Amino acid sequence: MPGTQASFACCDRCAALGSSRPPGGTGPDAPAAGAEPGSAPAASTADPDPVTGGAATGSASAVTVARRRLLKAAISRPLHEAVLATAATAGIMMTGAGSGATGIAGGSDVADDDGPAISPDAQGERTGFADVAQLQRTVTGTVLDVSPHVLVIGADTYEQRFTLTADATAWRGYQVEPAALRQGDSVVVRLHPARRQVADRIWASIGRVTGVIVERSGGALTVDEGATRPHQVVAIPPEAAGRIQVRFPTLEPGYLIDIIGLRQGGELIGMVPATSQPSYPATRMPAPPLVNGHVPAAISGSATWHEPRDEPPGVLGVAYPALDPETGCAEDVFAGARRSPVRMPYLAIGSVLRVRNDCTGKDCLVPVTGCASIARLFNDRCVTCGTSPRGRIADLTLASFVALGGELERGCFNATITMGG
Repeated sequence: MPGTQASFACCDRCAALGSSRPPGGTGPDAPAAGAEPGSAPAASTADPDPVTGGAATGSASAVTVARRRLLKAAISRPLHEAVLATAATAGIMMTGAGSGATGIAGGSDVADDDGPAISPDAQGERTGFADVAQLQRTVTGTVLDVSPHVLVIGADTYEQRFTLTADATAWRGYQVEPAALRQGDSVVVRLHPARRQVADRIWASIGRVTGVIVERSGGALTVDEGATRPHQVVAIPPEAAGRIQVRFPTLEPGYLIDIIGLRQGGELIGMVPATSQPSYPATRMPAPPLVNGHVPAAISGSATWHEPRDEPPGVLGVAYPALDPETGCAEDVFAGARRSPVRMPYLAIGSVLRVRNDCTGKDCLVPVTGCASIARLFNDRCVTCGTSPRGRIADLTLASFVALGGELERGCFNATITMGG
């Protein structure tokens, strides 16, 4: 016996349309069963078509329209909207990165040209923390192999391959081609915001030392970074000395320093100044201005980053310069009773800040994960895009800094923070 005719419908909806097709033909003008050849086709009395909203004629055109719409929805919708829709359907809040300017709590409904918007309620609980479809992700590891087109990195038990974009660049003390990286380099990889397993920026062996110079011996400096961290050694090579001393003219004990360079063993090879040196010694900070009234809702200044020494490399968070003294931050022993030159309210660990990169427009909510007592000693400005107000208002984790569009070798970006989003 002949079997049932196979269905070529792309979904149940199209299959339903196909099953209503009259058995006597396949086209819109096919005669109804039992009709004489050449007679006019019978009018359809089927229910209205749920796809087109009109009468279901049982024709191939309805199936074609449905297929085209489904195909368009599958290939035309932006990737970040598809990710959000998938996460919303599963009730999952995804963390990581992509492109976009606003944390999910401040974003609009996810809409599609051919479908209804996904409301905040449909997306589940929306906290406003960094979302996979809105901030750029970072991956860290060790270079196993590299070519002009592919980067292979690994950690203890895994290996990852990333395709490099045509305009991908790398930093290894200065801008280089990705193929110039070396096996064994510790790298921070920024992934493309809308393409999986594709990298567009790499930083190799990058490190940073921020603190007070306690000793100088030739071209090497010993720097105190705080009460809970060991002293750091910064070696300044002759080729970088001029570039650094333009912005840090006084490399003497008691003065502040903030240097970005290459990590080699237990020392940092200083390559570029992260900011300009304050003109005062750390023990003689200028008095903060006298102010009155309420603390402003939004505070502007500069945001910096720090190395992930005692924290997971991919954690999203911020060290805050004005942590509540009742918290008992061990770093306060180093900074003493010095107040930040910026007027900031006291916060506790776990408080939430909305940090905005004024240069890129990206922002998201990040939790306070530590104190930034060293930042209170700097009364400097960031000039990444224009000139920021004086003072450091946020010391971001490396992953947070990159996620908000920061370039690690620049050291800072102009920022605005608001309390609780």
